[in-house]
Amino acid sequence: MRFLISFLFCACLCSQTWAQSEALAQQYYEKGEYKKAMVAYEKLYKQSPRKINYFIGLVNSHQQLEDFDTAETLLLTAIEQPKFNPILLVETGFNYDLKKDSITANTYYEKAVTYSEQKITASYSVGRAFEKKSLLDYALRVYKSAMEQNPNYNFLNNIARIYGEKGDIEKMFSSYLDLIRDRVEQKGYAQRIISQFLRNDPNDENNRLFRKLLLKREQEEPNLLWNELLSWLFIQQKQYKRAFIQEKAIYMNGDYSLQRIFELANLSIEDNDKETAREILNYIIENSTQDMTIIRASQNLLQLDIETVTDGNFDAIEQRFNELLTKYGRNFRTILLQRDYANFLAFQKNESEAAIAYLKEASELKLTSRQEAVVKLALGDILVYQEQFNQALIYFSQVQKSLKNDIVGQEARFRVARTSYYKGDFEWAETQLKVLKSSVSQLIANDALQLKLIISDNSLEDSTQTALKKYAKADLLSYQKKETEAIAVLEDILQNHKGEKIEDEALLMQAQLYEKRGEYDKARLNYQKIIEFYKDDILADDAYFAMAQLYLNHFDDEEKAKQFFEEIIFNHQDSIHYVEAQKSYRRLRGDAVN
Repeated sequence: MRFLISFLFCACLCSQTWAQSEALAQQYYEKGEYKKAMVAYEKLYKQSPRKINYFIGLVNSHQQLEDFDTAETLLLTAIEQPKFNPILLVETGFNYDLKKDSITANTYYEKAVTYSEQKITASYSVGRAFEKKSLLDYALRVYKSAMEQNPNYNFLNNIARIYGEKGDIEKMFSSYLDLIRDRVEQKGYAQRIISQFLRNDPNDENNRLFRKLLLKREQEEPNLLWNELLSWLFIQQKQYKRAFIQEKAIYMNGDYSLQRIFELANLSIEDNDKETAREILNYIIENSTQDMTIIRASQNLLQLDIETVTDGNFDAIEQRFNELLTKYGRNFRTILLQRDYANFLAFQKNESEAAIAYLKEASELKLTSRQEAVVKLALGDILVYQEQFNQALIYFSQVQKSLKNDIVGQEARFRVARTSYYKGDFEWAETQLKVLKSSVSQLIANDALQLKLIISDNSLEDSTQTALKKYAKADLLSYQKKETEAIAVLEDILQNHKGEKIEDEALLMQAQLYEKRGEYDKARLNYQKIIEFYKDDILADDAYFAMAQLYLNHFDDEEKAKQFFEEIIFNHQDSIHYVEAQKSYRRLRGDAVN
């Protein structure tokens, strides 16, 4: 037993030593210390002559030292062995290429191809050896021959990659489409690669080529995969109406779920293509046989229509709410619709008391704990709107306690913090926010951190927290949709608290309120002040991102927008706007974005 333990210990020690020696040899090679690498690989190869990577490391070290003759001797000796590795035929040919002897090199390359044809199991290793040496035509021959001999061998991924490297985009696209057809589980991978060759411009040459190939396949070998890929292409190009045509074909010819179409509606809404979103949502309502799907689509459609009302006349929308609630009833299935109706009464029609009464009736229904939380959070929000903070805190706290390990409970805790902040209880607000910094929801964590910084940064210098109280008041007025009053309070801060830390926060909120009112020049001026005077502070990235959006959406200056996105990408990599800035920048540059 003692002998066995000693043996195992020595074996482990030797294994560890070899691993360290191999790493050292590789390190020498990567650093360009080829003589040291050669000595290290030679030692390793003598210890383990069957390890092909040690032998190739030794050969490559000689080649880097331009000692091609020694490399040749090593290789020729190796391939004379009865059971040699066929990739050494490629290595031998490549060594002759380095010696400028292309005729002999090609002879060995052909031997490697022949070997793989005669022993098909060697196809992958030989093909990869050719790829590593950028001998792409030989690699293609190996892979194609293997697939012709045995259809079970699938090298379409390798073939597509090679065509991409050769710049033959059409054959690359075709190979990836073959791969998707034969192995649908590879679809996501193939799309990621294909997207690198597409732009968001439908007139781009590669986009047109890919569309042509898909349409041809759709005609010659009908398969819903081609419709899915066409839809995906149109989404990259922000052609949601054309994507919708493909999604309808998918739905009518096999996929009887409307989930994909629902996702397309959400994308259209996010990208502000409200016309297409309406068309899609109406289609869902007309074609679904599931009550819950119809209710969800109707909710989204109502929200879109609420946002488009400009004259304050919400009668038609209220009628639609009532028709839906009459049809589907006030029950647990329609609780989100009831929540939306209460919010509509409170925030659009300014009928807060009616909204509260409506939600209290809803709370009497037989609901799950999460549905009860939906009602209580909505009640709390409306009570905050009415400045009935203590009553709102009761509802938020109840949800926080009942779902404390749930994301809804974390959302309730954030509402407790924000309500405490509105009422001027900054200490309790900060206590709650400290807990939320580690929230599983990145959105809640970011909001919590932002509010905590506002409170902590503006409590140190001013023990009376005068400016912070004004700022919280402006924030509440903004929540109450009293933009004019909020702007006035923020102007008071800017005039009477110059030089205080709260100044950049006030500039930012005021700019955002100006944007809501359509006063884009005033908003731009505020953002510019933040960039000019507070470029090293925490809100600089917010200002850069807001400026980019302004120039993109309201001043029709894409070049200016790109400059501000670049500022975030290169100088604010830790910004919460970093990912979106990258996506927007790539879109402006014309790249396809997944």
